[in-house]
Amino acid sequence: MKRSDSRRASWITLLVAALLAAGCARQRYDLILRGGTIYDGSGGAPVVADLAVKGDRIAAIGDLSDARAAAEFDVKGLAVAPGFINMMSWANESLIADGRSMSDIKQGITLEVMGEGNSMGPLNDAMKERMRAAQGDIKYEIEWTTLGDYLEYLERRGVSPNVASFIGAATPRIYVLGYEDRAPSSDELEKMRALVRQAMEEGALGVASSLVYPPGFFAKTDELIALARVAAEYGGLYISHLRSEGDELIEAVEEFLTIVRQAGVRGEIYHLKAAGKDNWGKFDRVIEMIEKARAEGLEVTADIYTYPAGATGLDSSMPPWAQEGGFEKFLERLKNPAIRRRIAREMRESKKGWENMYLQAGSPDRILLVGFKNEKLKPLTGKTLAEVARMRGKSPEETAMDLILEDASQIGAIYFSQSEDNVRKAVRLPWVSFCTDSASVAAEGVFLKSNPHPRAYGSFARLLAKYVREEKLIPLEEAIRRMAALPAETLRLDGRGMLRNGYYADIVVFDPARIQDHATWEKPHQYATGVVHVFVNGGHVIRDGEHTGAKPGRVVRGPGWKGRKGGTT
Repeated sequence: MKRSDSRRASWITLLVAALLAAGCARQRYDLILRGGTIYDGSGGAPVVADLAVKGDRIAAIGDLSDARAAAEFDVKGLAVAPGFINMMSWANESLIADGRSMSDIKQGITLEVMGEGNSMGPLNDAMKERMRAAQGDIKYEIEWTTLGDYLEYLERRGVSPNVASFIGAATPRIYVLGYEDRAPSSDELEKMRALVRQAMEEGALGVASSLVYPPGFFAKTDELIALARVAAEYGGLYISHLRSEGDELIEAVEEFLTIVRQAGVRGEIYHLKAAGKDNWGKFDRVIEMIEKARAEGLEVTADIYTYPAGATGLDSSMPPWAQEGGFEKFLERLKNPAIRRRIAREMRESKKGWENMYLQAGSPDRILLVGFKNEKLKPLTGKTLAEVARMRGKSPEETAMDLILEDASQIGAIYFSQSEDNVRKAVRLPWVSFCTDSASVAAEGVFLKSNPHPRAYGSFARLLAKYVREEKLIPLEEAIRRMAALPAETLRLDGRGMLRNGYYADIVVFDPARIQDHATWEKPHQYATGVVHVFVNGGHVIRDGEHTGAKPGRVVRGPGWKGRKGGTT
């Protein structure tokens, strides 16, 4: 072969190799989102760029015009953001019934954080039996014992979002003490601490208390400090539904800060609020207390839902002493005329020593009944306590007790007790993230048997539509930071909460001009709109606004997980 022919062959070989390399390079990604407005979660100004995903991770962000992928989407004019984190979810049972997580995933939520007060483990045989008896519309077998078992059970069944959980502070208390109103002995407390330690090593995010509901109400401050210290050993968080959000709100915040200081733990307040019109003015003082603690070096944060009303059981309008010993004993007390008279009197008059949600609402016209277990009572769904009392010709207090007896459940209720102005103040706070404080439901099937609070379908979309786009309380980039990066940092989650190379591909693509909540108090089963695509661990869950059926969600574990090798899974 001539020398010139040899050179020509070499050049041809190199050209072919280059073309093959370029072809490989163009195919190296699984997904490219082209031309979107990238909000990386940092709170900084957005940039227009492409974003590529390979496997379950973000692989590149920038000008990827020369790259190719198996799936490509033009997202020009749309916001591309890290998946939103629901800091307080009650999807515990709803994800068993329907792993698609419809109401949340359509808002861009890619991580459900559960465990307020009570968690799905650890369980003993008696706890499992009570859980079976308490099941309402959603029926399921209890195929787990520990909290870690439960989370892995969800992953095996298939869920669209990622899942994580705290261990509820009441759960080890029930495991060891049952529903008794007493302090644990030193040996009993060590058993409770051992259960917390086990949960932390299984990946719990920390310890979560809910101090208005029995038996969590029965726990004293020193008990909570002891449990929180275990969470601190593993880098976990102490998160709390305060002992009071109303008449004793200031004292409750002081207790919370005492626990954080003495346990040496980071702390978060669930659904920060001031309940009851007489207490609305205390909210500014609470903000001052928290910001002073933060200035002193305490790592304290909070979360909110974006509505001026809360939801819990109708039994929460009754004093905790009546509920000592568990729900069955509570029902027995409600059959005793003398005890009923005392309960009714305290519902009308008692303001100290317990969280009287009946008085906080201001009127039985402001208590909406939304969830019954008894089919005969379901026609009352959507009526107020006052309406049902008038129908029955009884006082609201007597009616509430009768309904709980007839339904043999706590009965879901919405309490209109908060101030819209305080919601706006909380939205502006840079250390506040967001939650739904609700199950993740669907506008179909078993979920239509009761009405949720509209926050189940709209809490995150409402933030973006009402408070960001319409009222302009905070810029969009700050809202995204506080829906994603802030909670990920608070929970110490590696590789989540931001759009960065190497981070998990939890991504939401939405139209800032069109995102909107539609759920109302009267018609709550209405999906939010405006979210175009959602990816979870790289899996395409929402495509062009519709659920694909994909369930790529995984267990996300806290910093104490013993199986970790640098990062959550």
